[in-house]
Amino acid sequence: MFIGHYAPALVAAARPSAAGLGTLFVAAQLVDIGFAVLLIPGIEAMRIVPGITAMNPMDLHHMPYTHSLLGAIIWAKIFGLLVWAVTRRKAAAIGAALVVLSHWFIDLVVHIPDLTLYGARPKLGLGLWNHPLVAMPLELLLIGAALAYYTHRTQTPSGNIRLGILAGLLLLFQAIDWFGPKERVYSLAIPATMIAAYALLAATAAWAGANRTLASAAD
Repeated sequence: MFIGHYAPALVAAARPSAAGLGTLFVAAQLVDIGFAVLLIPGIEAMRIVPGITAMNPMDLHHMPYTHSLLGAIIWAKIFGLLVWAVTRRKAAAIGAALVVLSHWFIDLVVHIPDLTLYGARPKLGLGLWNHPLVAMPLELLLIGAALAYYTHRTQTPSGNIRLGILAGLLLLFQAIDWFGPKERVYSLAIPATMIAAYALLAATAAWAGANRTLASAAD
């Protein structure tokens, strides 16, 4: 999944004492951000194998530090501690950590077996990427429901224009991911593009959520 990973961030952001929406957007993709960073020096690795799945050609064959369950737990713990150090809010820290951890479990549904429990075999993945007629509507349903929940639970005097722009950007990036041209070979352009996309979405989410408050708190 891509934008479906942001569903837990939107749900968490609508809870009392939550971290900001931009922070939670970083949390939602933190293990993929880490993966992109570790790709650059070759600590983790991927290759392009056309046809390896119906939806994308990525062979994610070496991701022990980011896409193992143990690795995701460690990333979640570190990020939660950082949020606590900045906010001094236990609820914000726990919520952010859970959003980080949610990434692995969502990946488990869509990935072919390339995830691990602790960096070694067995490799896990239910392979929904091979069933686009299920995976694509599911992704849109997840993000749509989460956006609706966040919109209902929060409010701002200026309306939902910023949130609409965020939703449009999410849909645009997902369309590019699904239907845009695919790389034929691995290059550093892949992690660079990943990092740029995640940064832009997180910055837009921070802007969209900056002037929103919980509806119950504002009444």
